[in-house]
Amino acid sequence: MNHSPLCFDEMFAEDGSVRPAYAGYREWLHGQDAASLRRKGIEAESFFRRTGITFNVYGDDAGEERLIPFDMVPRIISAHEWRKLVKGIEQRVTALNAFLHDIYHRQEIVRAGRVPQRLIADNAAFLPQMLGMAVPGGVYTHIVGIDLVRTGPDEFMVLEDNARTPSGVSYMLENRETMMAMFPELFTKVKVRPVSDYPRRLAKSLAACAPACAGERPTVAVLTPGIYNSAYFEHAFLADQMGAELVEGSDLRVVDGRVAMRTTQGYQPIDVLYRRVDDDYLDPLSFNPASKLGVPGIMDIYRAGGITIANAPGTGIADDKAIYSFMPEIIEFYTGEKPILANVPTWRCSEKDSLAHVLEHLAEMVVKEVHGSGGYGMLIGPTSSKKDVEAFAQKLRAKPDNYIAQPTLALSTVPIFAKSGLAPRHVDLRPFVLVSPKGIDITPGGLTRVALKQGSLVVNSSQGGGTKDSWVLED
Repeated sequence: MNHSPLCFDEMFAEDGSVRPAYAGYREWLHGQDAASLRRKGIEAESFFRRTGITFNVYGDDAGEERLIPFDMVPRIISAHEWRKLVKGIEQRVTALNAFLHDIYHRQEIVRAGRVPQRLIADNAAFLPQMLGMAVPGGVYTHIVGIDLVRTGPDEFMVLEDNARTPSGVSYMLENRETMMAMFPELFTKVKVRPVSDYPRRLAKSLAACAPACAGERPTVAVLTPGIYNSAYFEHAFLADQMGAELVEGSDLRVVDGRVAMRTTQGYQPIDVLYRRVDDDYLDPLSFNPASKLGVPGIMDIYRAGGITIANAPGTGIADDKAIYSFMPEIIEFYTGEKPILANVPTWRCSEKDSLAHVLEHLAEMVVKEVHGSGGYGMLIGPTSSKKDVEAFAQKLRAKPDNYIAQPTLALSTVPIFAKSGLAPRHVDLRPFVLVSPKGIDITPGGLTRVALKQGSLVVNSSQGGGTKDSWVLED
């Protein structure tokens, strides 16, 4: 197996020895026959196809359904490493929630000069309709995905925050189920913390966020835009696993001051709506009047305390990559502590000096749109042609406010099971966080995305990436 001297390999040390977290797995792997492992790989693919674990592609291949490639070599995190990550994630999510409450109320952080006013006021993700609103339980970000990258033995950094509607949790669950079905004996040899109770924990966490008008057993429903959405599989999967109703906007209406869903017994009130519909489509009376995906009047009921919407409308501002660049200040402002998990160094192209620096070093940098996601609309300087870099420089000069830039990081690698045997590939990690008035609950592991092309740093499934099972070892 080839090791890049620049990248931290999570399984193998520089001298080729196996790192302690992978010792049990490596021992098991030695006893396996390569041909039978290959057969298992094909088996896993047909399992994913049968289950319907696909995603829709946007952009050039719009409408095309694809299977997310799954790699059989797990990504393993020691109990000690996980404890540090948990502390850092809890601190960050606490600060994010406090920030959202503040910008929709007194805006103390703006008054203190720690975050510029224009970054809030001119932000498309900021919803004036949320100003002064008391959200049930004080929770804005009920479900958060924090994207982490690793650059060394003890160096984990936050790449971005997903506070609007983080997706991918169904892949975390299915990856584990697939591994357990294919290699049950492996899980008796290596003690791995379970993730299968996530839907139960999600249901419990959402129920704990129910408004005051809810009964003892709050009714939870999942709002989906419908079968043509790229994450529809996940919406249906989570509703089913939670024992919640999967609803579309056409199934809901306002009845007697509550949001109610159509059932065989007539309309029944909903207490908590886990929505997978963007803010703009949530209520045609408050936002986009052409929307057929939302519920007319839901924002009035929300304002009156008649329903919990998870995540709260307006949380998308916390996903903004310009806001991300202020996260160290945001964490310190609300928690009084230095960040446990560092940000990736970030240049704000809206600032004149930063823009000059970025344009000068464009061929070495990663440049992202502040509202971008899914790996679209970005430039990876080192893998781009001179022509592409020059074209992107034009975009930057035309709309500098629209971009941030970061250095190209030497992301850690984890081996994949390639035709030639084990081969290192770059990975990131998205742990899933549940927030309720009862506390913060982080599922041990998360979604590991892997860049399957040799040398590639792009892990997004929409750009050819795959996924792995993520293991957190028992103490």
